[in-house]
Amino acid sequence: MNYTQLKKLKSGTDVRGIAVGDSSPVTLTDEAVFSITKAFCVWLKGKYGKTNLKIAVGHDSRISADRICAAVKSALVSSGADVVFTGLSSTPSMFILLKKSGFGCDASVMITASHLPYDRNGLKFFTPEGGLDGKDIDEILEIAGKGEFLHGSGTVENKPFMDGYSAILISEVESACGTLPLKGKKIIVDAGNGAGGFFTEKVLKPLGADVSGSQFLEPDGRFPNHIPNPEDENAIQSLRSAVLKNKADLGIIFDTDVDRAACVDADGNKINRNSLIALLSAILLKDGGGTIVTDSVTSNGLTEFIEKHGGKHLRYKRGYKNVIDKCIELNNSGVNSPLAIETSGHAAFRDNYYLDDGAYLIVRILICLSQQAEKGQTLNSLIAGLKMPAEEKELRLTFTDKSVDFRKEGKQIIEDLKAAAEKTDGMVLAPDNYEGVKITLGSGTFILRMSVHDPQIPINFESDYTGGNKKTAETLLSLLNYGFLNTENLKNFINN
Repeated sequence: MNYTQLKKLKSGTDVRGIAVGDSSPVTLTDEAVFSITKAFCVWLKGKYGKTNLKIAVGHDSRISADRICAAVKSALVSSGADVVFTGLSSTPSMFILLKKSGFGCDASVMITASHLPYDRNGLKFFTPEGGLDGKDIDEILEIAGKGEFLHGSGTVENKPFMDGYSAILISEVESACGTLPLKGKKIIVDAGNGAGGFFTEKVLKPLGADVSGSQFLEPDGRFPNHIPNPEDENAIQSLRSAVLKNKADLGIIFDTDVDRAACVDADGNKINRNSLIALLSAILLKDGGGTIVTDSVTSNGLTEFIEKHGGKHLRYKRGYKNVIDKCIELNNSGVNSPLAIETSGHAAFRDNYYLDDGAYLIVRILICLSQQAEKGQTLNSLIAGLKMPAEEKELRLTFTDKSVDFRKEGKQIIEDLKAAAEKTDGMVLAPDNYEGVKITLGSGTFILRMSVHDPQIPINFESDYTGGNKKTAETLLSLLNYGFLNTENLKNFINN
């Protein structure tokens, strides 16, 4: 396969494609996986100057995992690398094993496509410095396109790591709260049939929690019950119902590969998106303030909350790697920034290698839950002051002409809106704008940006009164007179 073909598999900082051909042709073929993995070995040799590489390989619960694992292991072994195969794993564990396990691995490959549908899969790469960025993926795909690979004969060792990873998580809680800090607490997990089912038996039970009522723990790569996605409303409502039915103290939901998470409290209140960021901010800022880095679509009320807790809120670009890199940049420049977090549930703590780890996120919340209980208080009491908008809405616009250069045209739309705001009474261009365009009107606020991965234009609306979002949408629609842009979703929202 040439570089042009392989480049289509790039998805931000990962490689992703169709892995099961039930309804569409397979794009993440054995050939593509084999070539890209061998190219990773070449890239690692260039980075570290080593040819005797040792690389860990793990996967989530997707039905295509066995096929892709076979191609990855074959590519590594034929490149002379020794393989440590960890089997069913979480994505964060595949990085942590490079830091704490004693496995002696130079890098790792996680086979996952996060929350995408069951027919997708992908490759995520780690070195001890962290996950690769988009530039690294470009370099690997270029190497794969040239086909100039390493050759040798490596070995394969089966060595699961989830027990060791779970022990690390338990230690975090016990160090802060002592032994059995969750005794008397009912805490349920909804794993959505992804890789997160381990958390009940391997983390919560040893900490003393009653986990009865937990659901969808068995790995099933077709995700028959609901999408394992903390942002998905059906998934959250499924967890909420289980929490209320079982009178649980807390409900936890993970995405497929456990790099994201969210919660539901004992009263059925969702702790995700802005409320999740507020909770973590309240936990971290009590230790002396700091800058919380988020993506661009967080609410104005969250900014007020963070500032009232002695912190600063930096709304940055959408994309978990963007917010993480900004957090690292701030800390390297001497600015105290303890957390980078997206509304999607990707949360990276400075004190955990800036790793977006859903299980570690929950560990920090469990510590807080235990400490709040000792004071006779709840998690929700920490975020009672969070002002929520009366309305929130996200819409996505597409392009009518698939041949259009959507990134070029999308950029032009953004620039046109900025110009319109500067010369139109009642429209204010937000100063804290790092992505797309954010404009405030009397009826509310909207953020229009380009999708990180797809030829789409997401628009996030927020209003402090009912009906405000539709008025904002009407103003925006009047400015979007582009023949190549499909605005039907916007029109339907206004008219319904």
